[in-house]
Amino acid sequence: MKHYYELTKSGLVFGNIVAVIAGFLLGQSVAGFGMPAAKAGMLAGAIIGLGLVMASGCVFNNYIDRDIDAKMERTKRRALVTRRVSERNAIVFGAVLGVLGFAALAMSTNAVAVAVAGVGFVFYVFVYTIGTKRRSPYGTAMGAIAGATPPVVGYAAAAGRLDLAAFILFAIMFTWQMPHFFAIAIRRKEDYAAAKVPVLPVRSGIARTKLSMAVYIIEFIAASSLLAVFGYAGAPYLAVALLLGIVWFVLAVRGFGITGIEHDRRWARGMFYFSLFVMVALFGAIGIGALAG
Repeated sequence: MKHYYELTKSGLVFGNIVAVIAGFLLGQSVAGFGMPAAKAGMLAGAIIGLGLVMASGCVFNNYIDRDIDAKMERTKRRALVTRRVSERNAIVFGAVLGVLGFAALAMSTNAVAVAVAGVGFVFYVFVYTIGTKRRSPYGTAMGAIAGATPPVVGYAAAAGRLDLAAFILFAIMFTWQMPHFFAIAIRRKEDYAAAKVPVLPVRSGIARTKLSMAVYIIEFIAASSLLAVFGYAGAPYLAVALLLGIVWFVLAVRGFGITGIEHDRRWARGMFYFSLFVMVALFGAIGIGALAG
């Protein structure tokens, strides 16, 4: 079972739980109800259902990418590459996870949440993994669209609709993901080059990637501020969002003075880990603010 578990990219799945919870808490706050037992069950269903859907997408991603995974140092020991899990079993496993996930969402949430989860799944497996990852540097953006859906699923599960707050959550997650993914791409540039995956550092160079990271962080600051601007969050949240964004931007600007592949890797590693802190802290602030409000 360990090898099947590895196919689900559990770190990615569990990392998105805080975004789902924050989106749900904001949705229930906007919709104007508290957190009775029924709603707690709905939140649990959203977490479990979307977690299974994301795990399913990751299994199919592993299956589709097994050939390029074999060429990359970071991924060459994955279960499908080393034949510890057969291709047939991986497909069946991924399909079962997907069916169970969508069923859990359908039974515990609503049609809007299911639809958003479906859009995320389609973008991740078909638009990103199959369609653009190997063909275009814009594949990163397609993957980010898929990755921006978890807080929206949580919000839709609670509020039962998509409104301005939901789209702001999407914008926050999307603009967060781009510099996060670019940091990974800089760290693993040689791997992506060996596999002929045209991520931005491979296609346009590290300097261009650093500039794009800084621009996206500015957009992230703007997007995260909108929750307060439109009254969905208060001043404490805004202070946290601005502080996180400004520190992240300063770290990004420092990268312009760094040269040399090893120095760039160390800088990108720092940017990667700080981006994780930003996500947890920001969505934590959203959730706490929603509960307090």
